Parts: sequence; structure tokens; C-alpha cells
Amino acid sequence: MSFDLSGLLGGLLDITWQQVVMVAAGLFLMYLGIAKEYEPTLLIPIGFGCVLGNLPVAVNMIGEGGMLGILKKVGVDNELFPLLIFLGVGAMLDLRPLLSQPIMFVMGALAHLGIFATLIVALLLGFNLAESTAIGMIGAIDGPTVIYVNGKLGNLFDNPGLAAAIAVTAYSYMSLVPIIQPPLMRLFTTRRERMVRMEYTPRPVARLTVILFPIFLTILAGIFLPEAAPLIATLMLGNLFRESGVVEGLTDTAKNVITNTATIFLGLVIGSTMQASSFLSLSTLKVLGLGLVAFALNTIGGLLFGKLVCAISRFRINPLVGAAAISAFPMSGRLAQKVALEDDPQNFILMHALGANTAGQIASVLAAGILIQMIFPLLLK
Repeated sequence: MSFDLSGLLGGLLDITWQQVVMVAAGLFLMYLGIAKEYEPTLLIPIGFGCVLGNLPVAVNMIGEGGMLGILKKVGVDNELFPLLIFLGVGAMLDLRPLLSQPIMFVMGALAHLGIFATLIVALLLGFNLAESTAIGMIGAIDGPTVIYVNGKLGNLFDNPGLAAAIAVTAYSYMSLVPIIQPPLMRLFTTRRERMVRMEYTPRPVARLTVILFPIFLTILAGIFLPEAAPLIATLMLGNLFRESGVVEGLTDTAKNVITNTATIFLGLVIGSTMQASSFLSLSTLKVLGLGLVAFALNTIGGLLFGKLVCAISRFRINPLVGAAAISAFPMSGRLAQKVALEDDPQNFILMHALGANTAGQIASVLAAGILIQMIFPLLLK
């Protein structure tokens, strides 16, 4: 009785060297998540999805009737998963440090100028306007927002495979925030500036204020920035759950069950789109480089404005909080505190840094809405 191995070996023989490279990339992402603990909730599902997307089984799983194909259709193509994640993020946000110091709103806005600068550079490098907009958004270090922008503009890309590169780059840099930001914080601030102590307890904010703020912001976004309204609405609804104090079950569900479920599925889908046929290209390398540029420029912009406020306030504002004004919540806020403690073990700026971090989260959504509303009319002419 003979045993035919041809069927078993057929799948192995069909794998190209490019797919082997991408499988290795997926394994490396999982290694970073497991061994190095770099954002494991992101990198483990993305890495696993990347492995699946480059195996012969991908044909069955990524197709229209396959598991990953269905998840992509119901959760990514219509931007559902990013919106669910924003619901959870909103339930985690404490708006009091931000509302007690309105200057943080300005920090959040100026810390996203790198998005617009990178958009211009991407245009000069040959990407079209829709692609350049999505690439620039990487600088916000806000994966769900990048996915949302991809979903809105992806059908206008000249290179359809670019959407996967942009999404993976955004999530990869989210995991590298603890590596990239601290050197920039030290480079663009002096020791004296990093040692500035801020008043530990921010000005009290009335409970009515923190309840009304998410409602009014949603109304304003719905009127003036309809393209950003879904993101703002889910973010603010999650925050309203938290601040109302009467729906702890909904708050916990949004923070944990919904966010974790959406993250798993979104990570798998993003990873599965990292297919060798479209991902291994010069355009992908350009996206990786431009994403890093956008990230660095956003961080530097926040730091420079922080230095300006520090000087104007006569060293009452620590410029490190400016670096936290990107959207990597709450990582950047914690990193600002960590760097401050290196020079002064008694310097506690965490509450202020998290206020700037919250401003950055809101600013990234508003920036996405502004860009989409500006870009659509130009693209449809």
C-alpha cells in the first residue's frame, strides 16, 4: 500500500521566496510582541495574520467566503472595527486634565503639523493625493484613524496594495513609540526644561462640564466635520459612558470586551493583507520611511511648542508634555513622565502629559476629518 506525498508537498512547493520573506516578517512581529512585549495586543494578531496571508491556505481564508475575507468586508471595508476601538478608547479617556488646561488643545493641534508636512513630501515623491493623505496620517500614531482614512480614500489609490503597507506601518510605529520618542524628547529639550515641575493637581473641573463636553463636541463635528463625525461620535460616546458614572457595565464592556474583540479581528485582517505579491515593493519602503518622518515631525512639533510655552510661562510648563500630544494614548503620556523622572525623581507631570495626550487623540480625529473633507472635492473634480 503506497502513500502519495504529492498532495502534501504541493502546497510547500507552491510557496515563493517572497512569501517566505513575509512569513518570516510575520514571525518577527509576533516575536516582538511576545518576547519584547512591544504592544503584544497589536503585533501578535498582525503577525499571525501575516503568516496566514502568505500560506497556500490564504486562498480559502481571504476569499470572499473565507473567514478573513468576511471580517475584512464587515469590519474594515466599512470602518466598523476602528469605530468600535474608538468607543473603547473614549471609555478610557479622562478629560479633566485636558479641560482644566485649555492650552493642551493647542498642543494637540500643533503636534499634528507633521501630518501635513509629510503629505507634501509624499506628493513630491510621486504618490497621488489620496495616498499622500493616508501616509501623512501615520504621523498621528493612531492606527484606527489610519484605517478609517484608508477606508475612505483607499478606492482612490493608484496602488491598491498600499493600503496594507500604510496600516501595518501605522501599527508598527505604535508599538515602537517607547523606542522612538524618548531620544527625541532628550534631543529637543534641555535638562533644565525637563526638570520643570508643574502643579500636581490641575484646576478642578465640574462634573457637568465633563458630561456636556463629549455631547457638544459630537454636535459640532456632525455640523462642521461630517467626515470625522463617526470617529468623534464613538470616541465621545465611550467617554460619556465613563463620565456619566451610571453605566459602569457599558464602560467596562467598551474598554475591554469590545475593544479587545475588535483589535483581534482588525489585527488579523491587517496582517493577512501583507501579501508578498503587493507588499514587497519600493512603495512599501517609501511608506515606512515617510511614516517615520511623520511620527518624528509630530513629536518634534509638540516639543517645540512645549518649549515656547515653557519660555512664555517662565518655566511653569514642562515641554515634555508637548511630546505627549500625539495620539498614542496613553503611551506617550507615560513616556513623558518616565523621561522627566530621569532628571528629577520627584517630578510628577503625568496628569498634565495625559491631558496633552488626550488632546492629541481628539486632534488626530479632527485632522483626519479636515483632510478628508479638503481632499474629496479635489479628487472628484
